[in-house]
Amino acid sequence: MELLGAIGVAGSFGISALGAAIAMGLGGPAVIGSYKKCYVQNKPAPFIMVVFAGTCLSNVIYGFIIMGALAASTLDPAMIFALGVGSGLCIGIVAITQSMCSASAADAFAETGKGFGNYMMVIGIAETVSLFAMVFTLLFA
Repeated sequence: MELLGAIGVAGSFGISALGAAIAMGLGGPAVIGSYKKCYVQNKPAPFIMVVFAGTCLSNVIYGFIIMGALAASTLDPAMIFALGVGSGLCIGIVAITQSMCSASAADAFAETGKGFGNYMMVIGIAETVSLFAMVFTLLFA
């Protein structure tokens, strides 16, 4: 039973980080392609587009915070497993959806040079799901 709890503790961080790593692999190349688009068109390549590549990274921090809370928790190991793996999956998947939004945002920004704030708001809506997952998990832990 203790092993189940340990898997939950580690899973909260590990699955969140895995999702962020996958997300970086999806969104990062899109940002690089957007820079290339600017260079091919002899337009300035805005440095601020690098923000789109990093939007998924905050999810690693959320998983780490949950891991710490679950490690100190006195809950039943089965509940720790459920909370850790469930929140880790949610946060990891959100990171991937953020990178998909970021890829589109980078492409649009490279083409128009406009709308950065609007694109970040959409990415922020996805981020809110991760924040909810973290907060609700911490309420139970």
